[in-house]
Amino acid sequence: MAILAPLFSAKRLNTYAWLSLVSEIAIVVTGGFVRLTGSGLGCPTWPSCTAESLVNVPEMGIHGVIEFANRLLTFALVIVAVLTLVTVIRFAEGREQRLRIPAIALLLGIPAQAVIGGISVLTQLNPWVVGLHFVTSGAMISIAALLLARVKGWVSSVPASVLSTLILVVGWIAVLIGVAVTGAGPHSGDAKTPRNGLDLELWQHYHSYPGYLLLALVLIQLALLWKSGLRLDSRVFRVSALLLATIVFQAVVGVIQSRLGVPPLLVGLHMLGASVAIALLTLQRLVTKAKEAA
Repeated sequence: MAILAPLFSAKRLNTYAWLSLVSEIAIVVTGGFVRLTGSGLGCPTWPSCTAESLVNVPEMGIHGVIEFANRLLTFALVIVAVLTLVTVIRFAEGREQRLRIPAIALLLGIPAQAVIGGISVLTQLNPWVVGLHFVTSGAMISIAALLLARVKGWVSSVPASVLSTLILVVGWIAVLIGVAVTGAGPHSGDAKTPRNGLDLELWQHYHSYPGYLLLALVLIQLALLWKSGLRLDSRVFRVSALLLATIVFQAVVGVIQSRLGVPPLLVGLHMLGASVAIALLTLQRLVTKAKEAA
């Protein structure tokens, strides 16, 4: 146990909080890679890869390798979550409850992610189940962002502004509609997988409306923060500015991918942007005080 003690030292807590957030974003991106390469049924069953083998076999080719490698990443998430929780329990003096709850949620959320991912395979990549898998991962990203904010002491002791709450809600509406759009478009994960039947072009417009509203709300938030005297050296201002940059990035990528016929690379970038946006939506809600954005 003495050998393992350095892994659970207090100074590791900050690192584990960051790793929790980065790993949750990474699992979304790698899951997107599985889908975009048509490897969603590279392992045609679950929890084993085939009816006869727990792991992929050579006959399954590159798609089997990609899908099984993504499944293995679940163990990396478990390791990070266990290290985080044990360290929180041992060293989060005076903050045990505030840190323990999100740390436990991150650990318990991993089997939930795995089971929903397994159901998506067993249902032959039903687009609604695949969408639920992304939403679950998005919730895990939010929890990881909450843990990071609490570890770093970023959470405001003053109630958050109504505007920051509205930004969070509108942001999630954009994400949820984006999930529906993804289920209507190409790149289902397998050539034989049916889509959800929604009109892709129409729902792309529906997706853009809360996106543009979100852009306007964040611009208003930044203007109010500037008016209150906050500048780039303020954490609150930096989080909002990063959120604005991410929203602009998402809008540009979204328009370009729509015009170019939804190429896989741009879809992957859009998924990365959505994951980062979810983290920033959570953080801006946590760090923005009512008096700063009023």
